[in-house]
Amino acid sequence: MPTYEYECQTCGHQFETRQSMKDPHLTDCPVEACAGPVKRKIGLGSGLIFKGSGFYITDYRSDSYKAAAKKDSAASSTSSTPAAAPSTPAPPKPSGA
Repeated sequence: MPTYEYECQTCGHQFETRQSMKDPHLTDCPVEACAGPVKRKIGLGSGLIFKGSGFYITDYRSDSYKAAAKKDSAASSTSSTPAAAPSTPAPPKPSGA
């Protein structure tokens, strides 16, 4: 169920309530001393959050992002790896005698 924001036109009290889309809008302020008319505010909604071990940030990437990532990984794997530096023998350790 969505959460709706309301504001009292008389006392300015702001509150949120969860109600079905089919339910009628609230009309009266929940503050006992006021009971003035309320107006439903336009909300921005909430973002969708996936929780759990089955979701990964890369699961829902756009096709253009996937293509660019594939191209980038292919370019890095085919590029020449730097030549290994010639190994030089380690200098002899001085004897502690």
